[in-house]
Amino acid sequence: MFNSLSDRLTATFKNLRGKGRLSEADVDATVREIRRALLDADVAVPVVRAFTANVRERALGAEVNEALNPAQQIVKIVNEELVAILGGETRRINLAKNPPTVIMLAGLQGAGKTTLAGKLSKWLKGQGHSPLLVAADLQRPNAVKQLQVNGERAGVPVFAPHPGVSSEFESATGDPVAVAMAGLAEAKSKLYDVVIVDTAGRLGIDAELMKQAADIRAAINPDEVLFVIDAMIGQDAVNTAQAFNEGVNFTGVVLTKLDGDARGGAALSVASITGKPVMFASTGEALDDFELFHPDRMASRILDMGDVLTLIEQAEKNWDKGEAERMAKKFADQEDFTLDDFLAQMQQIRKMGSMKKMLMMMPGAANMRQQLENFDEREIDRVEAIVRSMTPHERMAPKIVNGSRRARIAKGSGVHVSEVNGLLERFGQAQKMMKKMASGGGIPGMPGMAGPGGFNSARKGKQSPKKKAKSGNPAKAAAELKAAQEKANAPKALPTGAAFGAGAQDFDPSNLNLPKGFEKFLGK
Repeated sequence: MFNSLSDRLTATFKNLRGKGRLSEADVDATVREIRRALLDADVAVPVVRAFTANVRERALGAEVNEALNPAQQIVKIVNEELVAILGGETRRINLAKNPPTVIMLAGLQGAGKTTLAGKLSKWLKGQGHSPLLVAADLQRPNAVKQLQVNGERAGVPVFAPHPGVSSEFESATGDPVAVAMAGLAEAKSKLYDVVIVDTAGRLGIDAELMKQAADIRAAINPDEVLFVIDAMIGQDAVNTAQAFNEGVNFTGVVLTKLDGDARGGAALSVASITGKPVMFASTGEALDDFELFHPDRMASRILDMGDVLTLIEQAEKNWDKGEAERMAKKFADQEDFTLDDFLAQMQQIRKMGSMKKMLMMMPGAANMRQQLENFDEREIDRVEAIVRSMTPHERMAPKIVNGSRRARIAKGSGVHVSEVNGLLERFGQAQKMMKKMASGGGIPGMPGMAGPGGFNSARKGKQSPKKKAKSGNPAKAAAELKAAQEKANAPKALPTGAAFGAGAQDFDPSNLNLPKGFEKFLGK
């Protein structure tokens, strides 16, 4: 959603790097680029003016002039101002002291209210609540049926005493206010602690829509009125939000379709213009693509600083602790990492959701956005099919997989033999790395760590001094050989201060070009 804005802001901040001091001209140029980026992202003009004015005032103040790194201080200021216009703090649902908590959904037709009702009910159920969905949208064709399907998928009951209309040629006959009141009475009698009322939408703002929504609100007296808005509608989001705020006085905003490719100005405008916080965000079509809106985390994503906290929360929610403990014990016991283990770990990752979304939460993900966009999620399915086409013995001992076995595995998984070869090759490298780490050898390729490509190998890779040529005198040559053997067999102690697993044979102060007399500090 915010790719374009993120790229523009990141490019702007790159121009500030390496400057020990920022002049007023530098600040003005930066603020100008930020203003252009926000306007291009369809952020409302009043919001842009207030935002850039605050950034400029703070950037010319003492907090930047006295900072050791002015560029980083500018990024910090922009981040804090973004958090402010996104709502400042995370806003959670205000639960009623005496259940049930009543939540009313309002918004334009097509914003995704009915789908969001199912997502919200499933999220609340996961939080330990017992929600009830009430189908009060009796005017849109098949709206009641859609809510019933979403409720069934979410495992949440739906109260729908009226079937609504099934085609656009039918006229609405039911009373949504009566349905909403009956749904509230149903929840009280059956002890549901949350009621979610799905109301009708329109293609545009009109008096009839507002009157019906206001009547429902007056009848059920909801604890929360959530305004559901499509994040892709751009500048018109502000006008729509203001009209609904005046009509039904909503308490919070829910942004839908944040996974789209629009510029995302609505998200940066609605909270600031209406003074009402963004509470939830819908990030996909699945019922699980729904999350609590954290202004600080969203600002961090926009500035390409990642959202590691959300990633950790997803891992904690979906990761099997028993499997993690089993793998940790196996690692500690230095047992071989098998293809069965590989398959189990892959299934754990898949529970967390889309790989693209997870990787885009990593800091600096914008630098590899093109590669992530080209990543095929079905590649994981193909890898799983290859592993499942192997026999249990082949998964335990991949070395026995010869040419004929590879052909059989490829045929069974519906892939080319080259893909089977590539998987086995990559797995072999991973297995070696796991074995090296388990034995305390460090991570291969990491400087300062023992192991291939590490400190020792780098030291050993240096060209050794040229050996002195043997003497032509047989007696002298024999004496030199004997002296060399004695020197090689002599016990060698590590020099004082040796670290990173470096042995004495790897340490030669003469190679370091040290000042004269410095050897005494090295135990020589």
